[in-house]
Amino acid sequence: MLKDFAKLQTFLMVIKEKSFSKASAKLGISQPAVTQQIKFIEDYLDTKIVDRKKNGIVLTKEGEDLYRIALRLEKAIHASEKDLLKIINKEFTFVMGSSFSIGNYILPSYLGEIKKRIDNEVFMNVDISSNIIEQLEDKKIDVALIESPIFKDGIIYREWVEDELVVFSNQALKKSLSAEDLLNFDWICRNEESHTRRLTSEVFEEMGVQCDNFNVIGVLASTTAIKESITHADKSADRPLVSIMSRHVIKSELENGMLYEARLKNHKISRNFYIAYMKERKHDAFVDNVVNFLLSLNKV
Repeated sequence: MLKDFAKLQTFLMVIKEKSFSKASAKLGISQPAVTQQIKFIEDYLDTKIVDRKKNGIVLTKEGEDLYRIALRLEKAIHASEKDLLKIINKEFTFVMGSSFSIGNYILPSYLGEIKKRIDNEVFMNVDISSNIIEQLEDKKIDVALIESPIFKDGIIYREWVEDELVVFSNQALKKSLSAEDLLNFDWICRNEESHTRRLTSEVFEEMGVQCDNFNVIGVLASTTAIKESITHADKSADRPLVSIMSRHVIKSELENGMLYEARLKNHKISRNFYIAYMKERKHDAFVDNVVNFLLSLNKV
């Protein structure tokens, strides 16, 4: 019966008009047809749902239960019809996928402008880069912004923004840190699977040190958790608590003096953020508009 919502619409109209004859006039069908549809529902449910009285109709207890269910179904169908109209009228939600640093600290500032440029709603998924690329391949998102280069066939990659990773603490640090300086800090490190950890480990090896040599007090997967831990660490401690993170993530804290940054002596830890989209959509006006806007952001 749920596949044939017309009979439930007839039932709802009978309740609304409190009359079989008035319902038939509203629906443009005969009164016997209205009666037949109500009887079909009662036979299907094996229970009486409507009692006819001289002054109108009265719902049975089962009828009241059905009425509540029918109202919910009607509401859901109306919402779905609106979504279908959006497709018919070429209205849709543009979905962007991004890795955590980009999605949490860079992209939000530009979502309003992107929405304005494509004249559509914009939604954002935030996940690790590998999952974002999978969502792109599965057509669950329209454009991906990633911080780890995960190259796959069928996807176009555009270099976007250069990102620099820096050592940071809530205590003032020397502007340029040697290998020996690194050993005099307490550390919060990223988990070994992270792209940030792999990049920094390569540079540390060039400097002649390894993460295993550090006094590591914690290993965290979340950039936000690391930033909060260091921001609220004891500023009077003899050994500063440090970690390495994208400058984009700690930009506001650096500007207001809550955090301090330092770079590695004779080394720079950098990477590129990438814009990715499916090759089959390289001529898509919406994708093209968004990608060109993002590429125009020479400085974020």
